[in-house]
Amino acid sequence: MTDLFDTDNVIARANALGDSGQTDQAIDLVRSAIEKQPKEGKLWHMLGILHRIEQDSAAALVALEKALEFQPNNPTLHHALARVTMEAGLPAVEKYDEARRYAPNDGSIILGRSAAQMAAGHYDRAIADMELILRGNPLWLEGHELLSEARWTAGDKDALICSFVDALKTHPKNGALWAKCLDALFKADRFSEASHMVEEARAILGDSRGLIMYDAICASELGEVEKADQLFDALAPITEIALAVRHVRHLLRTGRLDSAARLGESFINDPDANQIWPYISLAWRATGDSRWKWLDDQHGLVQTYDLADQIDVAELARCLRSIHVAKADMVGQSVRGGTQTDGPLFSRIDPEIRDLRSVIQSTVRKHVADLPPVDPTHPVLKYRSDSIGFSGSWSVRLKGEGFHASHVHPMGWFSSAFYADVPDEADMGAPPSGWLALGAPPPELNLDLSAVRNVEPMRGRLVIFPSIMWHGTEPFDDGERLSVAFDVAKPAGTA
Repeated sequence: MTDLFDTDNVIARANALGDSGQTDQAIDLVRSAIEKQPKEGKLWHMLGILHRIEQDSAAALVALEKALEFQPNNPTLHHALARVTMEAGLPAVEKYDEARRYAPNDGSIILGRSAAQMAAGHYDRAIADMELILRGNPLWLEGHELLSEARWTAGDKDALICSFVDALKTHPKNGALWAKCLDALFKADRFSEASHMVEEARAILGDSRGLIMYDAICASELGEVEKADQLFDALAPITEIALAVRHVRHLLRTGRLDSAARLGESFINDPDANQIWPYISLAWRATGDSRWKWLDDQHGLVQTYDLADQIDVAELARCLRSIHVAKADMVGQSVRGGTQTDGPLFSRIDPEIRDLRSVIQSTVRKHVADLPPVDPTHPVLKYRSDSIGFSGSWSVRLKGEGFHASHVHPMGWFSSAFYADVPDEADMGAPPSGWLALGAPPPELNLDLSAVRNVEPMRGRLVIFPSIMWHGTEPFDDGERLSVAFDVAKPAGTA
């Protein structure tokens, strides 16, 4: 008979519970096993992992420190402790140095150390260290990506692809390096540069489906309609949903709305269909198809909650300002004219953020309970759960004339904005300056559609809306607009 408290058995059962969203039960199971085997480092390690999943960094740190007492030479444990220390909002560079002592060639530890340096505001040190490592290992793709992003966030946007270009001088036939360089340009919407780079790559590597994809997207985004049409035709049949999204964008911006709708609808059963639902919504609205209301405009999908009486908003704002250390926006994100924090905000141990997380979690639970009935054909309403977790959380600080470009979060279930501070009325400008705009398409799609709802930002106000719903903000005149945003994770065990 299998020993229920055999360490490997306990860990396997705990992993299964965690995968099914029953993390609380997994924690209870591991704690019970620890009572019988208090010196088993693997159990303490598992407990730390489970607390990290719950974004309880304080408890995770205690468990991981305990695990190291029994497994002091375990490199994976040292890395886990460093990562959780950084996520908790504590200085973590020394922890990463210790982890690297046990695993000097582990790229993920090196990347984590650079992230810890940036979290402390030391962008110059992180960039210099990454440059040094890449000179010795120019084919380290993840290193190039982090360096590219770090330079951008530090304000050196002209250096976005410098490390890629340097590496390609000595490794011109490395297709993966070309692809990552093009991806970096795409993140920054630098399609003219990307188009020239596609031609350079084609001259060296020859033609390929991958390069045709990049070329088609560039042509579409640059308004080269005939060229884009020919390239998308050459790629048919399109089976990759990411490419289908790009083709739908092309069809929308060129006025072929019915074709855009048909193509989008053909992917609604794809596991990653949330990438394309936002575009289907636009196609339906633009053609007068009332199904867009079923998708985006059912009562209860969007709600506002005023929480100022439950949260010390002034103290929260003070805390948030202290962690905005970046000098510029993050490449590939929606912020324009401001900064965004990196890492999971709700994993921090600051009491102000822990209090906010608790209030938000209970508010989201109420939001879910008040949703319309379950609809298995609806990309949002097909889910229902009392267990509320977060797949992402961050803060945004916008300055005068700053705004969010209209975007979506296809990996989330519900998304949000909580306002910790907003400009005074005189600084904000005439309404809807600074307001949240829901349902407005990105301007580059050339669609004559306005927002379906505008929400006034107010201190202590929380707005919850489907993650697949277009959302952005209007620019405001002056002052500071300080917010917290998060994505509610889809219930565990769902596609």
